[in-house]
Amino acid sequence: MNGVNTHSVQQWLRQRGLWPQTRLARFSAAAGAASALTAAWQGHVKFNFFPLCMFLFLGALLWLGYRWFKKHLMWRLSNRLIVTYVFIGVIPLVLLATMGLVACFLFAGQFSTFVVTTDINNELLRLESANRTVAHHAAEALGHGLDARVIHDAIADDAFPGRQVMAYYKGRAELLDGDPAQPFPAPPRDDMPDSSVVLDRGELFLRAVHRSRQDAAAGGLVVVSSVPLDGAHLASVVPNIGVVTVYGEMPAAASTASSEPEIRVDDEAIDLHHPRVICGSVPPPAFRSDFEFDRFGSLLNAGFRSLLSARRWENGRERHLLLTVQTRPSLLYNRLFHTLGELSNAIFILLAVIAVFFALIEVVALVVGIRLTRTMTSSVSKLYDATQYINRGDFSHRIRVKSRDQLAALETSFNSMTESLQKLIAEQKEKQRIESELQIAKEVQDLLFPHDAADLDGLELHGVCRPARTVSGDYYDFLPVSENAVGLAVADISGKGISAALMMATLHAFVRAHTLAEKMPSLALAAGATAAGGNDGVPQDGNGSCCAAPGTVLAMLNQQLYRSTPAQKYATMFLGFYDQPSRRFLYSNAGHLPPLVVCRDGQVHRLEEGGTVVGLFPGMAYPEGSTQLNPGDILVAYSDGITEPENDFGEFGEERLAQIILENRDLPLPRITDAILNAVLDWIGGEEQPDDMTVVIARAR
Repeated sequence: MNGVNTHSVQQWLRQRGLWPQTRLARFSAAAGAASALTAAWQGHVKFNFFPLCMFLFLGALLWLGYRWFKKHLMWRLSNRLIVTYVFIGVIPLVLLATMGLVACFLFAGQFSTFVVTTDINNELLRLESANRTVAHHAAEALGHGLDARVIHDAIADDAFPGRQVMAYYKGRAELLDGDPAQPFPAPPRDDMPDSSVVLDRGELFLRAVHRSRQDAAAGGLVVVSSVPLDGAHLASVVPNIGVVTVYGEMPAAASTASSEPEIRVDDEAIDLHHPRVICGSVPPPAFRSDFEFDRFGSLLNAGFRSLLSARRWENGRERHLLLTVQTRPSLLYNRLFHTLGELSNAIFILLAVIAVFFALIEVVALVVGIRLTRTMTSSVSKLYDATQYINRGDFSHRIRVKSRDQLAALETSFNSMTESLQKLIAEQKEKQRIESELQIAKEVQDLLFPHDAADLDGLELHGVCRPARTVSGDYYDFLPVSENAVGLAVADISGKGISAALMMATLHAFVRAHTLAEKMPSLALAAGATAAGGNDGVPQDGNGSCCAAPGTVLAMLNQQLYRSTPAQKYATMFLGFYDQPSRRFLYSNAGHLPPLVVCRDGQVHRLEEGGTVVGLFPGMAYPEGSTQLNPGDILVAYSDGITEPENDFGEFGEERLAQIILENRDLPLPRITDAILNAVLDWIGGEEQPDDMTVVIARAR
């Protein structure tokens, strides 16, 4: 029952496409299930396998996602080009833009803090210069025995709000300027610099120290000018830069009580919740992209810091305070180019024009890239669709070519290829039709060659024809004219192929018709003699011969072919009749290669008596000849395809043919013809058979 339920669930999941099909998908499902189980039981087992299972599950999911992305999204060329464009064009641009923004963030932040620290240092230099002036006046007053307080009016300077000037002379301190209610600073240490930001009793001050040639302990004069570094003073020192904040050391009690992350500078915690000094404000944005720039911002807790150097007044140790600036790009731009005056606006406009120009170039590049991509993808899509038409056998489909680029040339080539294929298929079908008709013609022609044995008691006959092409222009026939006589015909039609085969059929019909027509009177006489009580039953012609005269038949055949065939068509022919009682072979040769008679004693002679070819000239006569065929003599009639094939040693020739007959004379006639054909083919070698090969053999018994 559980097996049935499992199978049903599996079928249900398969129908909805939720069943994993591949081994990787099944492994991912198993890893996910194992992750869920280990997550549920990780508190109840000794070993925690959840991280391993989750690692395997996420790795399998990533690999599955890559395979799905490659199979479904990366198959199309357009998607591949998009991904290529993203990697080549978009990602580098994003990286460059990110690097530019990070650089602008760092440089702008560094510039803003540089402006603040530079202005503070300039203020210290100005305070140091003023302190030297005060010390000069104080030294003159004390040198003449005057009270130092009388120089108050001479050194009063409203440029340093809240300034306090102390003079230390011969172990005593004199207030030269400032509020007496304010605490007096202790005498400066010898290692204290001439001007610095100092921490004194938890407050920040700008202080300048001037020493005479002898210090205060030795009776010399030391003048100390101190200005509180509060928000109002800092705002006057660093104007139009935004919000400037200085963070100092965290009190020990607050440091131990706080549980929030802290920043430590010089191994001391910085109080981020109670800034020492804060001044300025961030104005409204000057333009839409004039965002508020927090130089420290969210990176504060990450350890990104700007430091302001300060000294402890009581011990002279150098400490570092934390400095932050909140500003806008417009403020930094005005501060950077404030020396140019009105030209700063022109530079801003020039930068904006360049930015717009670059943006237009990017837009144009994007549009051109999209158009080029669509051109390529549309061409490939059309080529793919065209291949689908070709795959379905529709060779009439053509691609519409709309451009003149290389892809258009490829589309044109594809159209040309499909047109050529269409023509080739039509030609192939026509060729198949012709080959089919040629095969039928070959079968019909095979019926014209004698297949039944026409042997006499004293004569064996065998013939074979091997066409150079599908059909042959050679002709041979055995003519059984009577019980004791047989005719032998061998011919070679001019030309090859269908025309020669058609003329061969005509020649076959003419020979049969003329041979039969010549015997009609004899057959009638034979029928009358039989009715009168004759006992031989052998037809005789007018000359007392058993057969028709071969010269007469060739003359009639020549006249008939001359009238019924084109002028360039003719045939060579050998025609002979064998009379068994007399062993006499009567023949006539119409321009054919002379047959060979190979005698039992090894002598060879040719049957050359006759005339010219048939069908070429009218009114030709064909003389006759005769030869005696004794037992064992072999008569070989052949076409020029037997003796005329050549190789590097020359023609095959009659001598080799006669030698083969002598070597195989006692074999059956089919074996002799096979030996002749094989010898000729070996002589040709691997070359194509040049002509039809016909061999007819008669052997007397």
